[in-house]
Amino acid sequence: MSGAYRGRGFGRGRFQNWKRGRGGGNFSGRWRDRTDLSKAAGNHASVYSNNSPLTEKIQAFEKFFTRHIDLYDKDEIERKGSILVDFKELTKDNEITNLIPDIENALRDAPEKTLACMGLAIHQVLTKDLERHAAELQAQEGLCNGGGTMVNVPHIYARVYNYEPLTHLKNIRATCYGKYISIRGTVVRVSNIKPLCTKMAFQCAACGEIQSFPLPDGKYNLPTKCPVPACRGRSFTPLRSSPLTVTMDWQLIKIQELMSDAQREAGRIPRTIECELVHDLVDSCVPGDTVTVTGIVKVSNSEEGSRSKNDKCMFLLYIEANSVSNSKGQKAQTAEDGCKHGTLMEFSLKDLYAIQEIQAEENLLKLIVNSLCPVIFGHELVKAGLMLALFGGSQKYADDKNRIPIRGDPHVLIVGDPGLGKSQMLQAACNVAPRGVYVCGNTATSSGLTVTLSKDSSSGDFALEAGALVLGDQGICGIDEFDKMGNQHQALLEAMEQQSISLAKAGVVCSLPARTSIIAAANPVGGHYNKARTVSENLKMGSALLSRFDLVFILLDTPNEQHDHLLSEHVIAIRAGKQRAVSSATVSRVLSQDSNTSVLEVVSEKPLSERLKVAPGEKTDPIPHQLLRKYIGYARQYVHPRLSTEAAQALQDFYLELRKQSQRVGSSPITTRQLESLIRLTEARARLELREEATKEDAEDIIEIMKHSMLGTYSDEFGNLDFERSQHGSGMSNRSTAKRFISALNSIAERTYNNIFQFHQLRQIAKELNIQVADFENFIGSLNDQGYLLKKGPKIYQLQTM
Repeated sequence: MSGAYRGRGFGRGRFQNWKRGRGGGNFSGRWRDRTDLSKAAGNHASVYSNNSPLTEKIQAFEKFFTRHIDLYDKDEIERKGSILVDFKELTKDNEITNLIPDIENALRDAPEKTLACMGLAIHQVLTKDLERHAAELQAQEGLCNGGGTMVNVPHIYARVYNYEPLTHLKNIRATCYGKYISIRGTVVRVSNIKPLCTKMAFQCAACGEIQSFPLPDGKYNLPTKCPVPACRGRSFTPLRSSPLTVTMDWQLIKIQELMSDAQREAGRIPRTIECELVHDLVDSCVPGDTVTVTGIVKVSNSEEGSRSKNDKCMFLLYIEANSVSNSKGQKAQTAEDGCKHGTLMEFSLKDLYAIQEIQAEENLLKLIVNSLCPVIFGHELVKAGLMLALFGGSQKYADDKNRIPIRGDPHVLIVGDPGLGKSQMLQAACNVAPRGVYVCGNTATSSGLTVTLSKDSSSGDFALEAGALVLGDQGICGIDEFDKMGNQHQALLEAMEQQSISLAKAGVVCSLPARTSIIAAANPVGGHYNKARTVSENLKMGSALLSRFDLVFILLDTPNEQHDHLLSEHVIAIRAGKQRAVSSATVSRVLSQDSNTSVLEVVSEKPLSERLKVAPGEKTDPIPHQLLRKYIGYARQYVHPRLSTEAAQALQDFYLELRKQSQRVGSSPITTRQLESLIRLTEARARLELREEATKEDAEDIIEIMKHSMLGTYSDEFGNLDFERSQHGSGMSNRSTAKRFISALNSIAERTYNNIFQFHQLRQIAKELNIQVADFENFIGSLNDQGYLLKKGPKIYQLQTM
C-alpha cells in the first residue's frame, strides 16, 4: 500500500499528497498550515508505508468509527461535512488506547495531523459503507457494473468536544502555540460571515496554462513560475470564477473569560481572545452566549505590526476553532439529535452531596436567607426577596414558536435612606449568582447596558458587542445607584418585560436575548425618603419602569431603641472579627389602628419575618458563597416547579381581595402584573427547596413578602394605607392632588373676582378635575387646617392663596 491509501476526494486517492495538507480535491480547503510555501513544498514528496505511524493511526480510527458507525447519522455527517467525536469516549475505548497509547499527547501536541487522520478515517468508513449499499442496491435491481461503483463523499472534518482540561485565558502563552486546548467564556463580539479563499486558480499569460495555487491563511499571493517546464511566464491572471478556486465560510468571534472566585483580580479588565470559525461552525453563537471553544492556538501578525516596518515580529495569539459547544443550546455544534452537551454549570460528586445536605436542612429558607449577606444586620424579608430573584420562576413557552414567551425572572427594587446596606446586599447577590453582572448607574451608558454596534477598523464591517444585560443572560444584573442613571432608564423597558434587546442602527436590525433578573438599589431624591410622596416622586422615575418590578422594598432609618442596641452589637462584633453577630432581628412595623382592617394588615400566627429571624444566642452556620452558587445553579438548571391547585387558589383570593379594596377607593393600582409576580415568586419559593410543585404554604410566604413590599409603597406619611398612591407611582399623592385643586381654585377666583366658594361648588370643581379622594369632607378639612382655605360659615370657604 505504498502511498496508495484509497479515498474519494483526497488528491485523486493518493495519500502521499496529504502530508503537506494541500492534496487535490476538497481536502486542501481545510488544512491551512501557517508555514511558508517552500517548507510545504519540501514535504510534498513524502511517501508513507504500511508501517508508518500515521497509517497506523488512520487504521485505528477507522476501526473505531466502524464499530460506532450505527450511532451516527451518516446523511447528517455527509450534509454538514463534519463528525462529532467525544474525547472522553475516545480515550475510554480500549482498542484505541492499545493501538495509540499516547492519544492524548498526540492530540495536544500534534492536533492537525491527528484530526486529519480522524477525518480521513471516517471518510474511508463512509466511502466503503456507501459503496456497499450501492452495490447491494444494484444487485437487487439486477444491474451489472463491471467498473465498480463510484461514490463521491465530501471532505469530513473531525470535531472533538468534551476535551479536558479547560485552559484559563491567563494561561495561554507563547508555549501554547500549535497546541490543542479548550477554553470557556462569554461571546462579546461576533463578526459578519465572509468567504475566505484558500485556493485560487491562476492562468499563465504566456501559455494559458491554469494552475490551482494555495493561499495559506487566506492571504493573497501570486505564483512564482508556470507549472509547464518549457514556459517561462511570470505574469498570471486570477480566475475567481474557476472551479479550481476554493472558498469557505469564515467568521471571527471574541471570547471574554468567565471569572470565578479564585480568579478574581482587582483593577484588571477581563481577558479576551479571538477565535476563528470556519465551515459549519459559523453562526453557532451570538453575543452573550456562554461557549466552550476547542481548537488550535495559532499566531497572526498584529495590525500595528503590519503598518510599521520595525514591528514585523509582533504576533497575536488566536484560536482556530475545531468545535464550539453553546451552553444555551440555541445552535449547539456539539449536539446530535437535540442533545445538549454544553451546560451552564458542572457539578462534581462532592457538589451533589453538599447540595443534598443543604436540601435536607429543616428550615432551609431561613438558612439561605441568612447566608446571603451575614454582615448586614436584619432586613430578612428584603434578603428573602433577593434570594427569590436569584432562583427565579419558570419561563413559559420559551421554545414555542406560536406563542409569546412569558418571563420567569423577577425584578427587585430596593429604595431607602443612605447607609442601610443596599449596595452590599446587591453585591452579595451578584456574587452568589451563577451568572451575575454588577454595574453602577452613574457610570453606565445606554449602549453599555444593552448592545453596541462597533465598526471594525480593518474590514470596515459592523459587529455587535454585548452590554451588561446581554452578558447577564440567564442570570442577574445588579444596578446600583439606579436613581442616577438619567436617560438610561428607557433602555431597560424592553429588556425587563420582553427579555430581549432590539437594535436598529446603521442599517443593522436585530434582536439579542436578555433573559436576566434586574436587581436595583436607589437612593431617594434629597437623600431621605419622604413618605408623603409616592415611590415615583421620590425617585423621579416613570411609572412604566416601576411597574415592571415585582417587589419594591422601602428601607427607612427610623429610631428604635431595641433595634439600635442590637445593631450596634452586631457592628461591634463584625469589627472585632467574630464569625457571626449576636442576633439578626428586624424591627416590626407599627401599623395604625383602623376600624376597616386591610388585607395587607392581616398577620398569620407566626409570620415569615419572625421565622426568618435568628434568635439571640442562636448559632448559625452560613453557607459559603461558592457552595450557595452551586446550589442556585443546580436549582435553576434541573428544577422547574409548577403551581398546585391550593397555591393557585390562595394567590387568586389574595389578588381579588386587593382588587376589591383598591376599587373601593376609586383607583385600581393592582393589575395583572401583580398576579404574574405572585406566580413567579411562588415558583421561585418552591425551587429554593428543589421541589417540583409549589404548595399553599409557599404561596402564603410570598403573600407575606408582597404585603411587606406593598405596605411600604402604599403607606402615607401617617402610616395609613392609601390605595390612591399607586405602587408604581402612576397615582397622585395627597400633596400633589391638593396642589392641583388649589391651582384650579386660584384660576377660577382670578377669573370671577370671587374667592368665596360653597361646598357644593368645591365638589363640582373636584369632579371636573377628576380628583378622586376617599372622603371629600376630610380632604377640604385638611386644606382648611393647612391654611389654604378658611371656613367662613356653614359649608362656606374662602381661598387664602389669592
